[in-house]
Amino acid sequence: MLRDITIGQFFPGTSAVHRVDPRVKLTLVVCMIVTLFLAAGPVSYALLALYILSIIKISGIAPKMVVRGLKPVVFIVAFTAVLNLFYTPGNELWSLGFLHVTDAGIKVAVLMVVRILLLIIGTSMLTYTTSPIDLTDGLELLLGPLKKIHVPVHELAMMMSIALRFIPTLIEETEKIISAQKARGADFDSGNLIQRARAMVPILVPLFISAFRRADELAVAMECRLYRGDIGRTRMKQLRLGRVDFGAIAISAAVFGAVIVLGRFGW
Repeated sequence: MLRDITIGQFFPGTSAVHRVDPRVKLTLVVCMIVTLFLAAGPVSYALLALYILSIIKISGIAPKMVVRGLKPVVFIVAFTAVLNLFYTPGNELWSLGFLHVTDAGIKVAVLMVVRILLLIIGTSMLTYTTSPIDLTDGLELLLGPLKKIHVPVHELAMMMSIALRFIPTLIEETEKIISAQKARGADFDSGNLIQRARAMVPILVPLFISAFRRADELAVAMECRLYRGDIGRTRMKQLRLGRVDFGAIAISAAVFGAVIVLGRFGW
């Protein structure tokens, strides 16, 4: 299961999606999330799905990697679908005790599953095609105006970048600890819920120790390099919008606008 967690991973490439300015990507992801909640019917969801599938195709990211990233959230998606299926009022099609399946419940459950999957895939493409450094620079520039009211924008962007960078590292570390504990005879699969929770202690303790050690080493390394936050800091690579960025904005605006219009008509 841990190998299926792809959050924070970056797949280098030279595709048009990789070359889009990180500021544009961040803005389009936010717009996509808003548009997803304004979609109201199968046509609008199908248009958004086609949009996201086109991004995957252009980016060159293997579809199996995208599907693999969905495995950890299968339970959450299924649980959400079941709740909407049995507890949405409408014309009753089937019932068993307090469980009632309605025509509206089936529609809402299907659309909710599609919405969650598109949301996860769309946001995952941001980290798949953008390096943590570019993501940090883009977020810091977008939130730059908040510096006037003394918001620590640079520090917030740096923390987000470090967190994304160390997610794959912590996952790899967890796998090593689990393998080492299993080699010593630890059993994580049997017993009731409380016993399984107790069995996780030999994993969590060394994992926390390792995380704190890495954090301390990183802090020492940054101090040795005289890191002082945003004071006097310059960038080797300046972000500038190009034709690829304007093309992405135009296409995305057309798709989002069409989805919003279709959503108002319930399509």
